[in-house]
Amino acid sequence: MIPVNEFRHIASEQNPQYRVLKPWWDVFSEYLCVAMLMIGVFGCTVQLSQEKIACLPNRIISPSKAETDCNHIREHQANDSLWEFSITKELKPDVLEVFGRKNGLDIHQYVFVNHYCYEQAVHWFAKYFPYLVVIHSMIFMVASSFWFKFPGTSSKLELFVSILSKCFDSPWTTRAISEVSEERGEEKMVSWRKGSAWSKINPDGFMGTDVENITLLRSASVVSGPEKKLPEASAASVLDKKEGEQAKALFEKVKKFRTHVEEADLLYKMYVIQTSLKVFKFVLITVYTASLVPNMEIVVKCSVPPDLTGFDIFCCNHNRANLFSKLAYCYICFVGVYGLLCIYSLYWLFHRSLKEYSFEHVRLETGINDIPDMKNDFAFLLHLSDRYDPLYAKRFAVFLSEVSECHLRQVNLNHEWSAKKLRTRLTRNASQRQELHLFMLAGVPDTVFDIPEIESLKMELLSNITLPATLTQLTELQELSLIHCPAKLQHAALNHLQENLKVLRLTFEGLEQVPLWMYTLKALEELHLSGPLSLEASRSATLETLRELKNLRVLTLRSHLTKLPPGVVDVAGQLQRLCVLNEGCKLQVMSNMKKLTNLTSLELMGCQLERIPSAVFSLTGLQELDLRENKLTTVEEIMSLQHCRRLSTLRLWHNAIAYIPEHISKLHALETLDASWNKIRRLPARLYYCTKLRHLDLSHNQLSALPTEIGSMQSLQYLSIAFNSLESLPEELFSCKRLKTLALGNNSISFLSSRVANLAQLVRLELKGNRLESLPQEIGDCPLLKLSGIVVEQSLLELLPSEVRHRMDDS
Repeated sequence: MIPVNEFRHIASEQNPQYRVLKPWWDVFSEYLCVAMLMIGVFGCTVQLSQEKIACLPNRIISPSKAETDCNHIREHQANDSLWEFSITKELKPDVLEVFGRKNGLDIHQYVFVNHYCYEQAVHWFAKYFPYLVVIHSMIFMVASSFWFKFPGTSSKLELFVSILSKCFDSPWTTRAISEVSEERGEEKMVSWRKGSAWSKINPDGFMGTDVENITLLRSASVVSGPEKKLPEASAASVLDKKEGEQAKALFEKVKKFRTHVEEADLLYKMYVIQTSLKVFKFVLITVYTASLVPNMEIVVKCSVPPDLTGFDIFCCNHNRANLFSKLAYCYICFVGVYGLLCIYSLYWLFHRSLKEYSFEHVRLETGINDIPDMKNDFAFLLHLSDRYDPLYAKRFAVFLSEVSECHLRQVNLNHEWSAKKLRTRLTRNASQRQELHLFMLAGVPDTVFDIPEIESLKMELLSNITLPATLTQLTELQELSLIHCPAKLQHAALNHLQENLKVLRLTFEGLEQVPLWMYTLKALEELHLSGPLSLEASRSATLETLRELKNLRVLTLRSHLTKLPPGVVDVAGQLQRLCVLNEGCKLQVMSNMKKLTNLTSLELMGCQLERIPSAVFSLTGLQELDLRENKLTTVEEIMSLQHCRRLSTLRLWHNAIAYIPEHISKLHALETLDASWNKIRRLPARLYYCTKLRHLDLSHNQLSALPTEIGSMQSLQYLSIAFNSLESLPEELFSCKRLKTLALGNNSISFLSSRVANLAQLVRLELKGNRLESLPQEIGDCPLLKLSGIVVEQSLLELLPSEVRHRMDDS
């Protein structure tokens, strides 16, 4: 005998956790299926364990066999004999009492007749009723759990149930809800105290609009969570690192599951289809079972060929007909209740909007205000879990909240990055400030604000940055760098930056990532922006006004500009240095530059300039001009630079300049001239008129000779003519007695004059890459020149006398 549980396990799901997706009617229907299955199994057991039928020959026969039946057996009384029955009923004259063979029937004939009559005379429904019940019950069970096994739905259901149970049991769920509850309690208490105080002040009960606004302290939701800093010890006791990582993984699973499920409604349709099939099955079974139950007769007439027994009519007793008929009516009752439940399920499916799920009640209950509403299959699954226990949705909602996720991320960050660990990452930056560089973190650890010695905070590729009020603890903070990480500020943090921040560096991918609070930093002195500052369609600058930046002195724009942003003019009165790094895009309109009257340093790099812009000539206070990586071929306009009377540094490197005009002599204040990486073939003879020139870089050009007038440049301290085509040096060069660095490498020089000894301040001499066969011994007479300061082939150094090398050995 097969246990009922074996059938139940075959038809139903194996995972007991699926109960969260079973409404009460599905659970009740499952019990009804088990009861119906027990009826079928009981009927099959009786069917197999007892004799099916017992037949006896009918001794009353009529010439017309159609009139002969077994009704006289059904109608006679239990104590009546057949003879008394025939007398009292006044049988017809033509009805005769017949007798069988004189020796009677043997047992084999009875067995044969029983089997023959069971197959031929008993109605098929009476024979197969218990088997039909088992099959129907199995079909009902399979139909009830079909969507748990169907390939297109089973994976989604299994994943949802797994995630739901983990969210329900996660320590983070309990912590998030409890923290919100505490905040709501604190808010109510503070509100009550304020209300009491106001009632004392204003006994008449009048409350104006201003007072109503004041009583709203702050939102009692998880949104205010980042404002509240929990003690580190308390956080560790509630949620350890492992639990934090598990909760973080749950957030990712919920996101992916929502993306995978919310787009379709396959689960809803499958549930509707299987419920509709169950209703159809219920109607079909009820109709044909109720119509076929009367065919279960106790006494059955059977016609047998007379050659075998001598009798052609047998009256048979179907032993289980009475029991089966009662079981059938009981089975119809169960099926009827099952069908009513299925009809109610359809009513629930079509009466309510199950493709939309609102967390409004959860938001009101928990205070987590940013939980989004669900749709399609995700919504349907949540409706089903609500029928089991609404608490599941409440706890599951925590992992749908972005604010809750940010709060968890913050807790994990604080665990991973302690203040002690962050202090080890402090370094000195180019401005000699104590800098902390945070790279590719999930946010800003709260422990950062426990290190007051930070002077520069650099954040690169951080996500979801909100600088809290605890930023005020960084009393030494003067520099802030945000590289591809838009940041929000709380009000106290903004006030602190407005008063203390000196340098701001922003790298962004679109103007929408430029924070609006940038325009309110009144104490800001340096602003460095790197990113698109213009719209591709209009090519017009869209940088907002910088009028509030009263102390701005340095502005760097690394972008693809076609004209200077109008906002630059807003700080024309105080701006001293402007750097435009245009990365190969042509800067066409620079008329606004004339208004920068206080500009002392101007850098126009990669702007595709073909000549020196005329706007530069109006900057009378200009001291430094850098035109690197442009397309300058000539600088005839250099004469107009004489209006810039303070111009001391001119950098024309990385261009295509063929020569320097004689007008260079008009720049009397020039101290630094960098014309490296050009195509200059000759130097103007009047270059020596620039008597203040101290730094001259002519490397990577096409010079073949130096003018003898170079000896008149007595202020020259740095001279680089490396990577040219020089074959000899004028003797007058060694009259520049203030030279400290002389770079002559990678030329074709074959002889170095002994007058090099006149360079008393020389500390570095580069000769490598020439055709020198030896070095003059007088090189050892340069008092400040050491062997480490000579860049030349080792073989040439070894040719020097040992006493010279010993004297120049700095070790």
